[in-house]
Amino acid sequence: MFYGVDLRDFDRRAATYVDKILKGAKPADLPVEQPTKFEFVINLKTAKQIGLTIPPDVLARATKIIK
Repeated sequence: MFYGVDLRDFDRRAATYVDKILKGAKPADLPVEQPTKFEFVINLKTAKQIGLTIPPDVLARATKIIK
């Protein structure tokens, strides 16, 4: 299982920062932003191999399920 920042959204935000810096903004003047999108990924293949059963209510909350 993985719960963390949505990496696609993180990359888009990083690109915005790079754009501002390349246009002349000082990095120290840019605000620090907290992530707003998170993802919850469950790898059922691995869970099955180690003998774990993931409850249906946990599966329902997952953003992505790897079969």
